[in-house]
Amino acid sequence: MTTTALVVDDEVDLCRLMQITLTKMGIKSDVAYTLSQARSYWQENEYDFCLTDLKLPDGSGLELVKEISNSSNTPIAVITAHGSMDLAIEALKLGAFDFVNKPLELPRLRQLVESALKVIHQDNAAKTTPECSPEQKILDTRLIGDSAVMHPLKNTILKLARSQAPVFLSGESGTGKEVVARLIHDLSPRRDGSFVPVNCGAIPSELMESEFFGHKKGSFTGAVADKQGLFQQANGGTLFLDEVADLPLAMQVKLLRAIQEKTVRAVGDTKEVPVDIRVLSATHKNLSQLVQDGVFRQDLYYRINVIELKLPTLNARRDDIPILANHFLAMIAHDWQLETPPLLTDEACERLQHHNFAGNVRELRNVLERAVTLAETSLIDISHLGLPELEGDTNLTAVVSQDHSEDTDIRASKRFDPELVESIDAQPMASREQISQPTEKVATLKPEPITTNLHPYRTNTQHYPSMIKRPASPQTETSNHADSHNAEETASHHSIQSNDKVNLNKLTDGQLPLRGLEHYLQEQEKQMIITALKQTDWNKTKAAKLLGTTFRSLRYRMKKLEIDEDQVEE
Repeated sequence: MTTTALVVDDEVDLCRLMQITLTKMGIKSDVAYTLSQARSYWQENEYDFCLTDLKLPDGSGLELVKEISNSSNTPIAVITAHGSMDLAIEALKLGAFDFVNKPLELPRLRQLVESALKVIHQDNAAKTTPECSPEQKILDTRLIGDSAVMHPLKNTILKLARSQAPVFLSGESGTGKEVVARLIHDLSPRRDGSFVPVNCGAIPSELMESEFFGHKKGSFTGAVADKQGLFQQANGGTLFLDEVADLPLAMQVKLLRAIQEKTVRAVGDTKEVPVDIRVLSATHKNLSQLVQDGVFRQDLYYRINVIELKLPTLNARRDDIPILANHFLAMIAHDWQLETPPLLTDEACERLQHHNFAGNVRELRNVLERAVTLAETSLIDISHLGLPELEGDTNLTAVVSQDHSEDTDIRASKRFDPELVESIDAQPMASREQISQPTEKVATLKPEPITTNLHPYRTNTQHYPSMIKRPASPQTETSNHADSHNAEETASHHSIQSNDKVNLNKLTDGQLPLRGLEHYLQEQEKQMIITALKQTDWNKTKAAKLLGTTFRSLRYRMKKLEIDEDQVEE
């Protein structure tokens, strides 16, 4: 069938130009010069898409946009005069497919029409599909969940995919904003183009303009060749600005112009280049509050926030946790090449559904990765999850006896210091039993180095006087200082003689690590693992035994710390 279009504009010459362009593209068109004439044409005929000016002699084109959007799925694009971006944004919010600026550029008009034709093709394919459209299948496969809050979210994503309007994804950290952004791209007419994600907070401010818009050779020191920017890479596709709230104010001005005019100028170039992109943006911060605080430009906020899509937290969709957990476990088994896929017990699954996920879906996956690492078999129980006990629940397994209140406090605070609790979970069973022995009297220890083969984050010169209480009898209390030397020698032997084999860059009293605690601890762990691998000729099983951990835990830590055989010095 021949594609038909309705063109609405009061400029006769412009209408003829658009009609000629559409005819060359194989599209039959009717022309209306007023709002009333357009309504009459629309009621009497069937059109595949509509192109209308916003300023008409007898009314506003926004009225036509609203009527068509509410009554059908027909794509409708608008023509705006220069400087009328507010009207264009209002039209997009009412359901317009896209917009084009005056003076009309024919290449831009052809791009708009081609995008509209792709949407028409998708709609026709969906109508002929007897059960479920390919788009719906992609959505159900990649956006896991069937809870009450997910149905309207999926329907909204399908609608947004048909449009070219900028979308702002809001929601807490870990809710899957990039997943949704990729879905919108893959379900849209731009699916054949590139999806270019960029973390705005990870680009140094002095390199930001070059990264976004590119640069010419010799434009600054170090520019040894022409470089294509992110906008040029996303031409014909989608540009996803993640953590857009972290953009500096100076860059926000340049970004606003690029998005609004759809042209970019590379650093050192003298001309602007047109780009055909759709902008999706996201942040976990309150962007409207940042606008009020003067940290984020209001005009850019309204430009990227044409349509806002708020993603639900995991706590708001607890019914999806079992299916999400099974999905992540299957992914972990595939990525880690596990022979037997791990499974959750009913008790562990129920415990996950009652946990308060501050990190949302990302936290769920991290919990499952940790559980698979610590589990000795493919069956994951509550004890492997490492979650704090629920108030009043006495059926959950606790690693540390409740008689030792400080260790229990450590487990209860796992969400704030997961590595600390992981160190307790990683202890050999004999050590756990010794710690959990109820005693009537607990020795008060002075701060001293504790050298054990617990989690590598707690080795050598790390002081944790309140972390573990050592049971003591009257005899052991009096001979505490006499036995401490022998105990440290024994522990040092089982810890691959770390004081002799590993250079841990010890810190003097009162000195703090220059690059932060997390980096310092990771370096300690990395050096110890590499030393164990060197002593066992890269035999991971022997190295894991030497470190007092499991093979699976060692492999997980090697992957996390990016340790491979090439890093081991001979």
